Amino acid sequence: MDHPLPGRPTPAPRGGSPVPAEARAVEAFALRFGGPPALVVRAPGRVNLLGEHTDYNEGFVLPMAIDLGAWIAVRPRDDARVVLRSLDSGDEREFALDALERGQGWIEYVKGTAWAFQQAGARLRGWEGVLTGEIPIGAGLASSAALEMASARAFAAVADLPWQPVEAARLAQRAENAWVGVQCGIMDQLVVAAGREGHALLIDCRDLSTRAIPLPAGTVVAVLDTSTRRGLVDSTYNERRARCEEATRLLGARSLRDVTPDLLAARAGALSEGHLRLARHVVTENARTLAAGEAMTRSDAAALGRLMDEGHQSLRDDYGVSSPALDAIVSAARGAAGCYGARMTGAGLAGCAVALVAEPAAPAFVADLERAYRAATGLRARVHLSHPSAGAALRPC
Repeated sequence: MDHPLPGRPTPAPRGGSPVPAEARAVEAFALRFGGPPALVVRAPGRVNLLGEHTDYNEGFVLPMAIDLGAWIAVRPRDDARVVLRSLDSGDEREFALDALERGQGWIEYVKGTAWAFQQAGARLRGWEGVLTGEIPIGAGLASSAALEMASARAFAAVADLPWQPVEAARLAQRAENAWVGVQCGIMDQLVVAAGREGHALLIDCRDLSTRAIPLPAGTVVAVLDTSTRRGLVDSTYNERRARCEEATRLLGARSLRDVTPDLLAARAGALSEGHLRLARHVVTENARTLAAGEAMTRSDAAALGRLMDEGHQSLRDDYGVSSPALDAIVSAARGAAGCYGARMTGAGLAGCAVALVAEPAAPAFVADLERAYRAATGLRARVHLSHPSAGAALRPC
């Protein structure tokens, strides 16, 4: 999910290349805190290839961590306070670990992570840090999960706790559900914590087992930013999750993951048209996600692309979370050079789409897409070509 920390492009020095986010965080830390940090934490964003709105229905998802992330330069403190400056929003927040209170803004994702760790019995230690990020905010690329997992990695490192990616993901999900108030599933936090370089993760959201699968040979993932935004807490995300739970009860199932196409057809009369459409998306999306994993195992880019196309149609027509801008950028992608398939990604309603592209055709794909999307909408598409990244990690300074 996406946190409300305003994004900002990495500044470029005159006549030079952009300053890497890690270097910005380290330099800003020294200026603010009068010395170097002890370590730097990075947690990636993510893009989901298939399996949208299935994670909170105990289904299957196929995300990958991307090479855009959140960075925190960190140094332990001798007290129980956390002091964190954000370069992107330009403000500084702090809180006491022994007196946590809910508030507003981006710091709630850090505070909520601390709360979840302490609820699980962890003894935390205070730290000071500088935060910066590369993930566009509100774009459906899991910027909030990146902030949560970067915070989790920092808390674990400073308190000398063992790093357990799956458990940390569970705690970060609890923070977002119970502290922030977004009833998200586990997908974002788990792939951000446990992503594997060069691979997507096929995740079973019931038992949290994962299988790392490489992208089809000769392909690259294009993240397609529509330049439109939405906020999850104020969106219909929680409402759709509640309606899925209602449909599950009406179908007499443990979760929509357990509903087969035959059962859905037989019990369709028990559901309203709206509940039926939501359930139909989840049932068919689970099947598409498993089929996509098999296609990737065969390195079958064409099959994976077709499944992505079908997934977008289902999200648009059954789940109702596409938008004119998302539909336009998906259409532009499908007409561009080298595209195997495309779909919206993330919670929907705004933000990003994702496309699978033949890597040799990537420059032509970008040019074709930008031209077609601007002609259709008047908006600028921002395209980021990405290979799968590793999950949350720390680097000693």
